[in-house]
Amino acid sequence: MANLPIEKMRELERRFGEIEARMSAGPSADVYVKLASEYSELQPVVTKIRDYEKAIAEASDLETMLNDKSVDREMRDLAEMELPEVKERIETLEKDIQILLLPKDAADEKSAILEIRAGTGGSEAALFAGDLFRMYERFAANNGWKVEILSASDGEAGGYKEIIATISGKGVFSRLKFESGVHRVQRVPETEAGGRIHTSAATVAVLPEAEEIDIEIRPEDIRIDTMRSSGAGGQHVNTTDSAVRITHLPSGIVVTSSEKSQHQNRAKAMQVLRSRLFDMERQRADSERSADRKSQVGSGDRSERIRTYNFPQGRITDHRINLTLYKLDRMMEGEIDEVVDALLADYQASQLAQLGEQAL
Repeated sequence: MANLPIEKMRELERRFGEIEARMSAGPSADVYVKLASEYSELQPVVTKIRDYEKAIAEASDLETMLNDKSVDREMRDLAEMELPEVKERIETLEKDIQILLLPKDAADEKSAILEIRAGTGGSEAALFAGDLFRMYERFAANNGWKVEILSASDGEAGGYKEIIATISGKGVFSRLKFESGVHRVQRVPETEAGGRIHTSAATVAVLPEAEEIDIEIRPEDIRIDTMRSSGAGGQHVNTTDSAVRITHLPSGIVVTSSEKSQHQNRAKAMQVLRSRLFDMERQRADSERSADRKSQVGSGDRSERIRTYNFPQGRITDHRINLTLYKLDRMMEGEIDEVVDALLADYQASQLAQLGEQAL
């Protein structure tokens, strides 16, 4: 049996029962909201713990029955048949509980900032950046999330040289955080008369959306410049000085936004700047914590080639977990759950292995 933290499990059950009692006692509205939030957070793990305890009791009863010679043969045969199934259920529940008890990433429940930039490959890379954005846009729609473009620079033949957007909703970052890295595409461009396959790439960065309480930006640490703007992605003609460029002096990070409203641009640019600084702090903390050990999937290395999209073969390969699927057309329509789930499962397995090593 797995080495489960029984004391911690009992404490969670005790706390869950306490919350239930307080909620039914009719607290004030603001207290009720806080209790309800903690309740929904604890409910999945407490449900599994209770199922586990029932299964353990059931297995114990069956084993007692098997060892009791006073029980008639037919009942013992029935117990013998049922016991393996109950033990299998216990094993599954142990794994589920271990995963639910893994340390949580504090940013998992946040919305995200998605940044896609065309890399090597010229016009083809920009077209691919556009394809990737549409893929994530459809994935977001499938999950009921809201997408808002913050800034975009169009490619000469379509697509984007760069596009930055917010994806808002519960748990967005937890589902998209393993998408950061270099995405490579292999396909025959429409302009290619000889039918040769070209390779190009785009870089994706997914950052947890930071709020003002997450990161403090001092006024003296930023320089704000205004520029003439032609609107986001060249869609609007606008010759006023509305575009905003914010430079964070200590880090050298530069963010621009070029919507019609200068006030909106400043707010959007600050939103992206906060998220980049917050991400930088997280990266630094992660590298300090795991200087001697780095989770391959969770490294977040922006320069790492993570995935190849091969259009002639309809194949997509995630190189970090050696996963190949022949479902490229469906994935480009936003059906990327299978890859997202596989990456999450691999990350959880590596976390469990690390906990196991620490326990030895």
